[in-house]
Amino acid sequence: CQPVPKPESRVEVCDLNPCPPRWKVTPAGPCSSSCGLGLAVQLVTCVQTLHGQEILQEEHLCPVAEKPLTSVPCVIRTCSYEWSFSEWSECSASCGNGIQTRQDFCLSSLTHKPVNPLFCRHFPKAIVVRGCSAGPCPEPEGTQSPGAELQPVTPATHLPTAAAAPEHGHKDLDVPLSAGPWEQTKPSGGEEDTAKRSFLYVCGNLFLNATGIINMTGVESRDCTVAIGRPLREEISVTILESSLNCSAGEVLLFFGRMMWRTGCRKLPLSLINSRTNTLIVKQRVVLPGNGVILQYNSRTATKKYYQDCDQQLFGPQGEIVNPVQLPAERQEVVCRTFITVAPRQRISIRALNTDLGPEGNHTHFNYILVRDVSTMKTVVFHGKQQFLWQSTGSQAEIEFHE
Repeated sequence: CQPVPKPESRVEVCDLNPCPPRWKVTPAGPCSSSCGLGLAVQLVTCVQTLHGQEILQEEHLCPVAEKPLTSVPCVIRTCSYEWSFSEWSECSASCGNGIQTRQDFCLSSLTHKPVNPLFCRHFPKAIVVRGCSAGPCPEPEGTQSPGAELQPVTPATHLPTAAAAPEHGHKDLDVPLSAGPWEQTKPSGGEEDTAKRSFLYVCGNLFLNATGIINMTGVESRDCTVAIGRPLREEISVTILESSLNCSAGEVLLFFGRMMWRTGCRKLPLSLINSRTNTLIVKQRVVLPGNGVILQYNSRTATKKYYQDCDQQLFGPQGEIVNPVQLPAERQEVVCRTFITVAPRQRISIRALNTDLGPEGNHTHFNYILVRDVSTMKTVVFHGKQQFLWQSTGSQAEIEFHE
């Protein structure tokens, strides 16, 4: 081009209309789970480019239908542990409605051998008890029908009577309690009816004393369930003083704790059951009126630590849960849990009054809340700024605050 004169260099202005707002996604943060399926949180903002710079805009200016997810699934590696189960047992009843149980154990995926259940405590667990039917059977006159346990339960808030357990109150419980001891007003009557009335107030109760005797003989219902609760640092042992259960008729006694499950009928007298944790549920199923067991329970300091220092145990009809706050310098790989136990005849509702799981949320660096229904081991996860209402199917629940 040398023979041709070179024109002068100049800059021309191009289209001055601003670019439309668009969604901008920052790289996802760390996975919420160290193994297995977890959630990774990514920051999604609405931005607009003006004169070569990105300007933050209101979210409604960006296309709502195209907004990326703020939480995405993530898997770092396969978990080294998982729940495994034995085969279902035979139906507990020879006729009518009964139950089937199976044993759960934590399995190492490397050695394929059972390990301590604590390794699997963060993973949802399938049910270990289910109903079964062995066909119709003759119903004795005056007894309750087999489907009685399916009737609606009327909430009641009372502790066992003095006839069922020593009246120590709650002064020996070094745990957060939402209320002091309470009792339901008993119907008026002579002292000759005291023993009879005491049977009516055993089933469905929560026992919080350090020791006591529970008489489950002569109860009118086919199914009688009681719960025993103590502080997190303790565990419960139960001795069966007497038993008149008819094993051939399908009568059975069940013990359920967070780390154990046991059933039995034969050779019950003087046998010892250890809960290994601070709560224990005992369920008795009888067919013949008047049959049952008499239990004596005691509490003691736990031989092994089964809880984290930031865990809490709540009893009582109502209370408030505030998740533990940790500053960034104090953050550890610890899952803080809150255990809730109420009387077996009651159910639990958890309402989130204020939830902000973002990094600016009052120095709270948790990404999601996990709520577990202990009776079914069904787990629900809440994240973001959800205000939720959760209801249990049983009398025990667990809440975990995850980073």
